[in-house]
Amino acid sequence: MPIDLSSPAGVSLALLPEILLTVWALVLLLVIGWRHDQPDAHRQAAWVALAGLVTALGAVLWLWRAGARPEGLPLMIALDGFRWATAAIFLIGAIAAVALALGYLGRERIYVPEFYAMLLLATVGMLLMGAAADLIVVFLGLELMSISVYVLAAIKRRSAASAEAGLKYFLLGAFASGFLLYGIALIYGATGTTNLATIALQTGSSRIAERPMLPIGVALLLVGFGFKVSAVPFHMWAPDVYDGAPTPVTAFMAAAVKAAGFAALVRVAFTALGDVPDVWQTILWWLAALTMIVGNLVALAQRRLKRMLAYSSVAHAGYLLVAVTSGTAAGASALVFYALAYTLMTVGAFAVLAAVGRDGESDVTIDDLNGLAARRPWVALAMAVFMLSLLGFPGTAGFIGKWLILSATIGADQAVLAVILVGASVVSAGYYLPVIMAMYMKPADDPALAEGVDLAGGTRAVVATAVLALLLFGVWPNRLIDLARASGADLESPAGLIVGDRAP
Repeated sequence: MPIDLSSPAGVSLALLPEILLTVWALVLLLVIGWRHDQPDAHRQAAWVALAGLVTALGAVLWLWRAGARPEGLPLMIALDGFRWATAAIFLIGAIAAVALALGYLGRERIYVPEFYAMLLLATVGMLLMGAAADLIVVFLGLELMSISVYVLAAIKRRSAASAEAGLKYFLLGAFASGFLLYGIALIYGATGTTNLATIALQTGSSRIAERPMLPIGVALLLVGFGFKVSAVPFHMWAPDVYDGAPTPVTAFMAAAVKAAGFAALVRVAFTALGDVPDVWQTILWWLAALTMIVGNLVALAQRRLKRMLAYSSVAHAGYLLVAVTSGTAAGASALVFYALAYTLMTVGAFAVLAAVGRDGESDVTIDDLNGLAARRPWVALAMAVFMLSLLGFPGTAGFIGKWLILSATIGADQAVLAVILVGASVVSAGYYLPVIMAMYMKPADDPALAEGVDLAGGTRAVVATAVLALLLFGVWPNRLIDLARASGADLESPAGLIVGDRAP
């Protein structure tokens, strides 16, 4: 289905998911303003938010199935399989976050129905980041997402930890946005454009990359993206913010928000700078290596479960950076597959944590899970599946995702980075397996603790769906791999196909 992006009707059709979700967010604000004082206002807001997200997901799937593509070069908005695949991941993560929040907010007495409006607006920003064919759209989507998530992190008004998380995320995020915007300005100064396809044509047909302005601009751009995906050494905000934010927000940030940052990074690196990998590939190589090593080593020292999952999120950012560093269509495909698997297993793990803990879950330790399998066998089984998938154990989608990343890395002649990834995965067993050991091999310190573990309706649906999907894609991944490869192959530079470079 060809779409003319030079006409208002064509642009509206290309932005159909974003427009629908924005309309639903405005409707939700009206509902909140009308029913704010009602005791069930936050539940009504949740159902309206779910309706909006499902509608947007339906629009994404319709455009994807119809084969929407631009007539000529994309001007501001991309129409390709990569956009639809990443948009589906963002919306799945947002739907899961709403389902978790449906029971969590009432239990924790967070009666703020605006939570769901902020979540919808953050998702609109994420969709724009995945759809951006211009650096200005990347920045607008990033800021819309970031400002909404700043509010979500501090949504628990009576909690000092939540307020600290929101303030810390806001201050550091604003600082990182300055780096990103300055990098965009330097890239514009070097190439005379912010359009990704035109930047690729400029760098592929001239000696712009040999001048200092473009490499400096790209370096500043990577600083901004490094913060958003919590790559080392730009990760210091992540553990504190993840720890202080309400658990559904933490799950949303660790999964969907991180995936959005990677979607924008991949599109910029592959589409705009695919013909000059020397400008960015070496930087990402070192970022990936440091992120995997530091994230896993620090996670080993954590006893509090929420903080351990926060550093685990940092380590997984390193694995996804490995896929980006390959600079190939296979790397983009591996990133799409692993981003979906990571979203499922991360949201599922935080869902179980929310069921086990109370009052923000920041004080839940691994020892609090002792003997959980004896009292709550299905909850323990679900948590074991999530831990094994995060580890990359065979039979889970996490294993298939890491295998795809390793294949792309080896294909790009980056054997050293592949070895670091394998070693980091082995180290991660030191903090994933103790969770399983505590549930199955240790007696409960206080049997009454397990009695309070209850998966509410929305949480139960999220956990069950995530477990089934991780196991299904772990033993029968063919269809999903084909979709990921098709979406990754769409990321092609106008001046030539992306080709991986050697490791430094």
